[in-house]
Amino acid sequence: MSYFNFNAKPKFVSELDKGFRPAALENKAFLEAVEKSGKSASVKIAVERANGQVSTYNTVIFAEGKTEENLFYIERFVKTILWIHGGWKVIIGGPQYIGDYIKKAYTNGGLREFDANFMSRIYEKEFSVICTNIENVPDSNESTNPIGRHLNGCRIGLDLGGSDRKVSAVIDGKPVYSEEVVWHPKTQTDPDYHYKEIVEALKTAASHMPRVDAVGVSAAGVYVDNRVMVASLFLKVSDELFNKKVKDILINAVNELGNIPLEVANDGDVTALAGSIDLEDTNVLGLAMGTSEAGGYVDGKGNITGWLNELAFVPMDYNISAMVDEWSGDYGCGVKYFSQDAVIKLAPAAGIKLDSNLTPAEKLKVVQELHEKGDAGAAKIFETIGIYLGYTIAYYANFYDIKHTLILGRVTSGKGGNIIIDKATSVLKEEFPELAKKINMQLP
Repeated sequence: MSYFNFNAKPKFVSELDKGFRPAALENKAFLEAVEKSGKSASVKIAVERANGQVSTYNTVIFAEGKTEENLFYIERFVKTILWIHGGWKVIIGGPQYIGDYIKKAYTNGGLREFDANFMSRIYEKEFSVICTNIENVPDSNESTNPIGRHLNGCRIGLDLGGSDRKVSAVIDGKPVYSEEVVWHPKTQTDPDYHYKEIVEALKTAASHMPRVDAVGVSAAGVYVDNRVMVASLFLKVSDELFNKKVKDILINAVNELGNIPLEVANDGDVTALAGSIDLEDTNVLGLAMGTSEAGGYVDGKGNITGWLNELAFVPMDYNISAMVDEWSGDYGCGVKYFSQDAVIKLAPAAGIKLDSNLTPAEKLKVVQELHEKGDAGAAKIFETIGIYLGYTIAYYANFYDIKHTLILGRVTSGKGGNIIIDKATSVLKEEFPELAKKINMQLP
């Protein structure tokens, strides 16, 4: 069940998760009911992030009655745009009780305490919710970054993975050197280890070129103005050392080569950018299904937006009994639907018993091997993820202008990836035909 009761019935229901309540359908039914009531109240919501950038949305709720439904709808809406765009301030214009509810939710001890604290850490500002009149809510103020399409000159590309680091030296678009070195960043407590490894990689690449004109770095995590705000590479580093040595670690490492332009982007944005270049098109949403769900986006200009794109925390299932994410404490968020956790979650309903001593990655591999052998239950798991994906792409399309969705990650390896894409495409065609005409979903 969900807080809504507007007869939003999905045409695709998996026997492995009959309780799935797609946000795309639930919101559509809610807004149709508001319109049918003939009495709506306007709500305008803005989220402000780094450098004064603002993302703003307008919506409507019931003007009379349906208080619980209104609060549920707006709470899910605010959380969605916060994790898509990022922000340290939420500004809400509309009925006072709506703003008061959101303000309370994002305080210490509130429903969304985790979200508020996470955003405060990223943007290094105290998180706040401002309740005001609609006319005082600022309009969008967006800027994008045209990186990754410049091939002239001498450039270094550095990819910092959890188990290996890769670096390439490129002159006028042609690789002249590359190396892949095993390292162990997630187990190291001393960030001097990370710094030494990063500098060594940069200097090795630089030694194969007459000069260095620019450096690009990609890694999993959250980066603001080339600073490390959250990253699993520094999992074992204390907060004190993180603030002292990690936040500016990439800037300082590149400075060892001189005063050289630097661009840092997370893996999701880099994947979307690579897909955009390969497709020779724009408006690409990249989704990686692995340990978690990672996202990245390239806009209509072919640029990276600077949005947070942390889709693992975006609520896309309105079933209040859905599995809860252990980290955020919230239910129905992408991490439990588009990652190895999704496969593990669905396995019991598919009649597959997994050894509790196995790691999540090993459990995924067991299911994939069963699928390769023709196991019907394993096939249903990937079909269910495809159903999730079809409805969720439709939900994401309310916030991203999408022409291409690039799906990758270890969950999509083998035959399962094709099943996921095929089922998601079927959902779009049946439930959202206009989007199906516009959005192309594919594997790399």
